[in-house]
Amino acid sequence: MKRREFLKAAGVGLAASTVAAPAVAQSLPEVKWRLTASWPKSLDTLYGCCEYFSKRIAEVSDNRFQVQSFAAGEIVPGLQVLDAVQNATVEVGHTAMYYYVGKDPAFTFGTAMPFGLNTRQQEAWFMHGGGSELLNDFWKAYSVTGIPGGNTTCQMGGWFRKEIKSVADLNGLKFRVGGFAGRIMAKLGVVPQQLAAGDIYPALEKGTIDAAEWVGPYDDEKLGFVKVAKYYYYPGWWEGGANAHFIINLAKWNELPKQYQHMFQAVAREAAGWTTARYDHLNPAAIKRLVASGAQLRPFPQEVLEGCWKAAAEIYADLSKTNPHFKKLYDSLTAFRNDAYAWMQVAEMSYDAFQVRMRARS
Repeated sequence: MKRREFLKAAGVGLAASTVAAPAVAQSLPEVKWRLTASWPKSLDTLYGCCEYFSKRIAEVSDNRFQVQSFAAGEIVPGLQVLDAVQNATVEVGHTAMYYYVGKDPAFTFGTAMPFGLNTRQQEAWFMHGGGSELLNDFWKAYSVTGIPGGNTTCQMGGWFRKEIKSVADLNGLKFRVGGFAGRIMAKLGVVPQQLAAGDIYPALEKGTIDAAEWVGPYDDEKLGFVKVAKYYYYPGWWEGGANAHFIINLAKWNELPKQYQHMFQAVAREAAGWTTARYDHLNPAAIKRLVASGAQLRPFPQEVLEGCWKAAAEIYADLSKTNPHFKKLYDSLTAFRNDAYAWMQVAEMSYDAFQVRMRARS
């Protein structure tokens, strides 16, 4: 072939390839969804996960699949996200599923079972231990499906106006605590309160509640709790590795083209990893600032931890007799937990313990 003819033929091929690529993209429909979150915009970790997700789903779909995020209260209150998705008021929600234990105690497994799994174990159970499959089977009755949407890591035990030295100090304590933990602590005399993020500070400031937990140093600092309560307890045994979830209306999910379903799943996992890494990045500096601002760190006494553990075990045993979904999830998670800790204590825990001891010498 002569050079001029070759260049002409190559030009035709190039033109054809530039036309074909947009044609592939244009074969997918334009989809615009709304996401409502349980978080205020001030929480650039949890609500930041929603914003990150919205940005990335638009980017990977060349703006053909758009999900607009709304903070708590902009469409529905923060504790009504499941209802909004179930009723198709919105297509997507980003929430903590244990907010809905009033509907069924088994919802706690979507976020964290008290005395359950740590961060890595929780992720592993969802992804490889059958956790997500069991949860989505349970959530079908609520017309939603879910994808893990970011782990907060082990949370703090909360802000208290007075010291907790024994189980007796819990009696009559009005404590804002999320999800299933309130039911456990009620057995020890606590009066649990469930409040959305934006309502916690004024309740603590006015003395409507005596104590409150939220997440951990970075988020707690943003919400200002150190100004109205000084004793900062740990660990949050009810949230050893608490997960948020993207929940999607099941009918809307089934209508999506498979390509968009795959995009959604991939971007949700990316956003989840972004969120967990952000907590690990931001919490160390935040705990230093909180202590400098007057926070007094306190571990829960062993008596309190053991008392809560015993109360939890009694509740789990009772629920497993009457609630098939709870029993199925509980049996799966506890078997996974036992094996996971048997392994982690061999290398992970010994390595971490050594590193913590040596930290003081570095």
